[in-house]
Amino acid sequence: MTISIITATCNSASTIADCLASVNSQEVPVEHLIVDGASADDTLAIIRRHSPAARILSEPDKGIYDAMNKGIALATGEAVGILNSDDFYADKDVLARVAAVFADPAVDACYGDLVYVKDRSMFNVRCSTFTDDRSPVPGSRSRFQIIRYWKSGEFSPEKFYWGWMPPHPTFFVRRRVYEQYGLFNLALGSAADYELMLRFLLKHRIRTVYIPQVLVTMRAGGVSNASFGNRLRANRMDREAWRVNGLKPHPWTLFMKPVRKIPQWLTRPAV
Repeated sequence: MTISIITATCNSASTIADCLASVNSQEVPVEHLIVDGASADDTLAIIRRHSPAARILSEPDKGIYDAMNKGIALATGEAVGILNSDDFYADKDVLARVAAVFADPAVDACYGDLVYVKDRSMFNVRCSTFTDDRSPVPGSRSRFQIIRYWKSGEFSPEKFYWGWMPPHPTFFVRRRVYEQYGLFNLALGSAADYELMLRFLLKHRIRTVYIPQVLVTMRAGGVSNASFGNRLRANRMDREAWRVNGLKPHPWTLFMKPVRKIPQWLTRPAV
């Protein structure tokens, strides 16, 4: 099967090469769709140099989720994954493991674990070193340090009521699911990925499989957690994500959502 990978870019010259290298290293057929927000730096030149087979759409957009929607509309693969321009796959076999799950035609989606890292060449931090020898990014063993480990755990729709969600960069979905249940809701802002997973996994109960391995390496950061004010706005959007789907969270659901992240700072994947 072919897997479509969508990468939204906008002035991503400093990180896009790692993302491209990880996609190019995968050992299954990949359709890489780059949806660029009219970058003014060397992003497009780097993409054309390192990934000449990638399909590129470059034009102004309404933000990252608008770019993702454009990519999904262009995708032709059986399954669709999202890989941000500053993230990369944990090793060259990630998409092979995903394809193996989708070999069962009854499976609609899958997800796995994720690590957050900081680049040692840019930050002076004390934390675990990313030591996976299989990583497709040259020099990653010594270059990146893990600061958080998001271990997702087995899927159960009821977990959403306790603040659970899978890490969106590890979430792969059959294209037919997007066609049936819709794309990202741009009105939800930074909670658009949360809303989409609520809609697919809790409201419509699509059949989902957990892959108990780190699939994606993500550079630390994120708009929704950048400040207390942003966290409050994100909480309001999370609540709206339930409302637009006709779902009612428990009183503690949205409080538990950030609380569940605390163990991510304290644990590390087995090497």
